[in-house]
Amino acid sequence: MEQKKVFETYESEVRSYCRSFPSVFQKAKGSIITDVEGNDYLDFFCGAGAVNYGHNNDYIKEKMISYLQNDGILHALDMMTDSKAEFLKFFEEQVLKPRGLDYKVMFVGPTGTNGVEAALKLARKVKQRTSIWALMGCFHGMTLASLALTSDKDSRKGAGIPLEYVTHIPAPYMFEQLDTISYMETLLTDDHSGIEKPAAIIIETVQAEGGIHVFEKDYLQNLRRLCDRHDILFIVDDIQVGCARTGTFFSFERADIIPDMVILSKSIGGAGLPFALTLFKPELDLWTPGEHNGTFRGNQLAIVAAKAGLEYMLEHQIEAEVQRKSVIIEHYLTKHIPSDQASVRGIGMIWGIDVYHGEYSSAITKQCFENGLIIERAGRDNSVVKLMPALTISDQQLLDGLNIICNAVNSVLKQKI
Repeated sequence: MEQKKVFETYESEVRSYCRSFPSVFQKAKGSIITDVEGNDYLDFFCGAGAVNYGHNNDYIKEKMISYLQNDGILHALDMMTDSKAEFLKFFEEQVLKPRGLDYKVMFVGPTGTNGVEAALKLARKVKQRTSIWALMGCFHGMTLASLALTSDKDSRKGAGIPLEYVTHIPAPYMFEQLDTISYMETLLTDDHSGIEKPAAIIIETVQAEGGIHVFEKDYLQNLRRLCDRHDILFIVDDIQVGCARTGTFFSFERADIIPDMVILSKSIGGAGLPFALTLFKPELDLWTPGEHNGTFRGNQLAIVAAKAGLEYMLEHQIEAEVQRKSVIIEHYLTKHIPSDQASVRGIGMIWGIDVYHGEYSSAITKQCFENGLIIERAGRDNSVVKLMPALTISDQQLLDGLNIICNAVNSVLKQKI
């Protein structure tokens, strides 16, 4: 209790997750987080997607410890280091080339929003246009250019200034009778549309914070073709749903498309360390030295952890494991969640249960926490209970967590009828 008062007294009111999970946590291992009183919690939040390989993964941790014990350089700005060279070579030969991808790698500041900012700056520089198109329901970050893309009303309020140079397009799930690809085509070809041609269109192939909306393969392919027809760059934000979360390392692989730019963060840091990358086709590399920089770009310990995380992913066939566990999740949820009161949607190991009311989802996640499960909400009115366990979670832990969730959903919905 005394420790909680420290946060209430000294930490800013901006704090948020601690309000949903009011315990003081001390340690974590795999899919279990333990508080100072010794209570264990199953983690279905996964650091908002930052710890795909579980907390304190033994393989990744050993690589980090070894690097520290050998006095590996921790801060190097964007100077050349052997750890960075090893990461780049591994990423190129083991991740990009096998997927037929040819990207330059840009080490940006340590957060996903910085990766987005860099992508937007480069897109505008390359195309000499100011506008960017994004989809309603998206989340791309909280710094100003990224926030201009983000559609959540409460998030946008924090800017304090007008958020400009972005056109928001209806997401394909929003209107049954609206073909949003045709809508964009009209905006681009109608000389009375009143909308400027953008430098780029940026999307998440699965809207995570938007409520777990999975975009169809055909939609992604048609959007790629639209961008090609009109000389528009196609940017994929893979910050949350990349790094094997959807069952392939990049979330767009299922659509057999190649974006012009890709942004990675969160689990690319290997162990939850701050790390972000912006990838782009070589012909787009028009940066001048230092045109986008930052003191902590290329966090060296995170680079070591990132390479170890990729090694672990490939060695343990995590992509195939995610696809296998996805079937377990879908089967369990569709069997135990009442379809007349909620809807289930997702892919890989990111799933949502839409109970249509924020009041209901809040009660559900609160009950889950009381029963030893950490889980968050997403979507409009935060009405979606968002499942995002570690990709390495055991089958038994996965089933235990699903049981807690389904019991809470059914208990709350029964009371609210």
